[in-house]
Amino acid sequence: MTVAAILHDKGSDVIQVRSDDTVLFAVQLLAEKRIGCVPVVDHGKVVGIFSERDLVYRLGAEGAAILDAPVSTVMTSPAITITPDTPVLQGLSMMTRRRMRHLPVVVDGGLVGLVSIGDLVKFRIDRIEAEAEAMRVYIQTA
Repeated sequence: MTVAAILHDKGSDVIQVRSDDTVLFAVQLLAEKRIGCVPVVDHGKVVGIFSERDLVYRLGAEGAAILDAPVSTVMTSPAITITPDTPVLQGLSMMTRRRMRHLPVVVDGGLVGLVSIGDLVKFRIDRIEAEAEAMRVYIQTA
């Protein structure tokens, strides 16, 4: 199965910011929406990702003044991205190896969705449970 199956159920609406938005604006958006990161999109292209981690590292190093800086100075760039046809297990592997919790999903550089490690794990668990149930039914009716 691919990431497209997750996006089909989850949808493709993604909260995002621009690279020239202030860090404070991005932080307020994270708090308001109760999310951990946002893709940074300029002119329809993903140019980075801004996460709680990015904020904490820079806040610790530079203090509150960083809140007035543009997101471009704090974001992780370039963003590691996947496409809708990426297999779910490959996405999980990338996230595990790189210690990331979110992956923007892009087509031709344009954002079409965002998946979290929770989305991918839930999808895998649901598939495993469905396969186990199918096996139980098969054994019981054989």
